[in-house]
Amino acid sequence: MLSSNPHETREFQNRRLDSLAEPPEVGHELFVGLSALRDTLSNRHHSRDFTFAHARYLRSRVLALGLIFTLLSPLWIVVDSLVLPSELLWYTLAGRVGLLLGLVGVLTLAYFSLERIRRIRFSAGMLLALPAGFYLFVLIMLPAEQVGSLVGYGFIPFLLVAALSVFPFTLLESLAAGLAMLGLLAFSQLLDGSWLTGRGLESVWLLSSLLVVSLAANHFQLSLLLRLYRQATHDPLTGLFNRGALEEHLEKVQAWQRDTEGQDSLGSVPCSLLMADLDHFKRINDSYGHSVGDSVLCQFAELLMRQTRRHDCVARYGGEEFVIILVGSGQARAMEIADRIRDAVEKAEFSSHDGQPIPITTSIGVTRLEQDEPAQGALKRADDALYRAKREGRNQVVAAQNPGDPPV
Repeated sequence: MLSSNPHETREFQNRRLDSLAEPPEVGHELFVGLSALRDTLSNRHHSRDFTFAHARYLRSRVLALGLIFTLLSPLWIVVDSLVLPSELLWYTLAGRVGLLLGLVGVLTLAYFSLERIRRIRFSAGMLLALPAGFYLFVLIMLPAEQVGSLVGYGFIPFLLVAALSVFPFTLLESLAAGLAMLGLLAFSQLLDGSWLTGRGLESVWLLSSLLVVSLAANHFQLSLLLRLYRQATHDPLTGLFNRGALEEHLEKVQAWQRDTEGQDSLGSVPCSLLMADLDHFKRINDSYGHSVGDSVLCQFAELLMRQTRRHDCVARYGGEEFVIILVGSGQARAMEIADRIRDAVEKAEFSSHDGQPIPITTSIGVTRLEQDEPAQGALKRADDALYRAKREGRNQVVAAQNPGDPPV
């Protein structure tokens, strides 16, 4: 979650700021299309919060499809017993027992991995790899001249490529799996003698076509998931997290604090909250209009993005109030960051639509995030500190009285 790489931090901030910028009027559809393709090509540009949401969605598909595979796999033993000679039946039976045990293991792993992203992704990969491995095992164990006796096994690569469309995989993930299935099909054709024959080329063409359809389904499914996630978690005006996403993120940060407590490498990682409010914002709306007010909010959001780090979280709390979660920063460091933000806002050049300069200042309340307290408690303290800054003259930073601190 934490990153100390400055190049990675700068790249991430630039991407976040790009999301706030208006897309170019010329070639707007191309711009949107390329952005969507970038998002579905790999998970490199996905935020950590979306990665969690994506993993939960992927887990539900693993559980559903894994259960279907687990129930249907033993039923094919009946077909094998009817069409295969007894000396071949034992090979397939041994493979199916291994497949069934593997599928049960995948279901168990996925079921107990609600917030374990890597385990969920591993279980999704194994759900596809196990049937492919079973087919490969049967091909290797059977004599080449008896491969043609298998009934229904040749459809396994086609079934798995079609199953790719069920999952919200990235394009690169599905492409890698599809190419592996093409390799498995080619190996089976080399064994049964259909490689580069008319029948063999027809199968390759069909599998390739299914792969293209699955890739298209992956693209549209992941694009829709990203769009729905952004609509549900982001403020439409500024592009920042909304209040609901902020509170969910706060809970994750606190859970992460508890998980890291007592570790020699990190200890209990300090975290802080900033609550910032634009001073006299109502006057801006009254004097220049709401469109100028919206523009000021967007510029302020952009400034907050530039002043924070990759692993920090910036959210619009409501109206002209914004909240920043500073991960890995104690209250003393948070006060320095808050004062830097206050100074940057005071020096920034805000202007109306006709270029008239608008003086803007901000007041900020700072508090420490306690790992065992309700998130609303920390937000309330930051809000109280913010309004104390307002009462004491605005354009200043005020620290909250945290639990356990000596009375001032």
